Amino acid sequence: MSDFNYQKPFPITKDTTKYRLLTKDFVSTIEVEGRKILKVDPKGLEMLSKQAFADVSFYLRPAHLENLRTILQDPEASDNDRFVAHTMLLNQVVAAEGELPTCQDTGTAIVVGKKGEDVYTGVDDAKHLSQGVYDTYQERNLRYSQVVPFSMFEEKNTGTNLPAQIDIYANQGRAYEFLFVTKGGGSGNKTFLYQQTKALLNEANLTKFITEKIKDLGTSACPPYHLALVIGGTSAESNLATVKKASAGYYDHLPNEGNEGGQAFRDLEWEKRVVDICRNSEIGAQFGGKYFVHDVKVIRLPRHAASCPVGLGVSCSADRNIKAKINEDGIFLEELETEPFKYLPKEAPHLKDAVEIDLDQPMEDILKELSKYPVKTRLSLNGTLIVARDIAHAQIKQMLDEGKEMPEYFKNHPVYYAGPAKTPKGMPSGSFGPTTAGRMDSYVDVFQKVAGSMVMVAKGNRSKAVTDACHANGGFYLGSIGGPAAVLAKNSIKSIEVIDFPELGMEAVRKIRVENFPAFIIVDDKGNDFFANL
Repeated sequence: MSDFNYQKPFPITKDTTKYRLLTKDFVSTIEVEGRKILKVDPKGLEMLSKQAFADVSFYLRPAHLENLRTILQDPEASDNDRFVAHTMLLNQVVAAEGELPTCQDTGTAIVVGKKGEDVYTGVDDAKHLSQGVYDTYQERNLRYSQVVPFSMFEEKNTGTNLPAQIDIYANQGRAYEFLFVTKGGGSGNKTFLYQQTKALLNEANLTKFITEKIKDLGTSACPPYHLALVIGGTSAESNLATVKKASAGYYDHLPNEGNEGGQAFRDLEWEKRVVDICRNSEIGAQFGGKYFVHDVKVIRLPRHAASCPVGLGVSCSADRNIKAKINEDGIFLEELETEPFKYLPKEAPHLKDAVEIDLDQPMEDILKELSKYPVKTRLSLNGTLIVARDIAHAQIKQMLDEGKEMPEYFKNHPVYYAGPAKTPKGMPSGSFGPTTAGRMDSYVDVFQKVAGSMVMVAKGNRSKAVTDACHANGGFYLGSIGGPAAVLAKNSIKSIEVIDFPELGMEAVRKIRVENFPAFIIVDDKGNDFFANL
């Protein structure tokens, strides 16, 4: 019979985070039965939460920006890799001005807290952390994305971006530690759980498995990614919680080997292998190349003998993760990069000129022009786009089902799948990047058969059904760079107006005018799909 041995599950060895002091207010110490207790005023929780979600919406970590600069300096990077990386750096320069957030999907607000046993607040901490979320989303140009159900099928947007996800754990000590995350739908939807068995755990099977599953990620969550692969876990939910934290850099300083107590560890050898698999996929930074990922974290966990959960997830190009802590010295927040322009090269990458496409000519002529070029061709779009996404598509499909005509705007103009953040005062648009194309796949053939959705603009790879529909109906799918929502709003979107379904808020149908709007031909009218050929 073995001796009792308690092992801390995630023994983080150090914290190299650079913090800045927000305030020394709201914290004090008291004595209780000979113990020194850290007393935190709830207003301090509200202030910290508010500032954390503001910072993470407009600034990114220096290490992330350095990764983008590395792509620009790598002679092995493809032109498309460099174009995407340079655009993302430009986007961050715009976002850091504090008006247009990094991404139009300003995410679900997530708070992970570790509260020391000698920390006292005297309140429901989640309520006050939620107040900070509310304040930031009300006061800044962020988007409300949370919908609540009233019945199985009836929902409405809360108009506050609440509820937030708040998970608070008990810890030893006299400090309160936090990880704040804003998780967009694109990257959130690319979190996968695979229930496997012991049979997976050999070199050949694991390599084959990873090579296959990497393709499940696709590009709809805006690579290059910070990728997390977690093998094992005492439960499925513990596996996926580890995936999320690992992709946020929270577990960077775990040990590099296991022990008899079952400590979590990073497998550095397999991290290198997975990076190679990602590079050999040739997916690249969205449109072909080497940089599908910035880095990979592979974490091995203990497991039940009958189970082997495997989790896969990413932090996307909007790498919105920020740590914080409260101790006797004050309230501290991770220092993000407020001067991203220093990561830009002196000159933009030299690339072949993009093909100019006039979107204000008749649809028949737009299709003829696009038909001249192969998939992967880089375009510059100029003219009118119709903006519509999930709910608007469902409304139009219902109209067709009821025997009504498709709106003319869906026939006369390309459709851009997107939903904007709030518009700053004096600007034509809020942050306004593309949303995931795959959510609209089921509508394509139906709409194209009545001359709608003949040219679609969005992000990410799509199903074979879309390729087949475009081949049969003469349509095109154009991929826009996922991620640079701020720079698109500032430089490319010149006007915006709601033209249908105003009651849908950010899901309403809009008409926008664009200039020099970047896109790539992904699916053409001849049955070619760029991603299918990788």
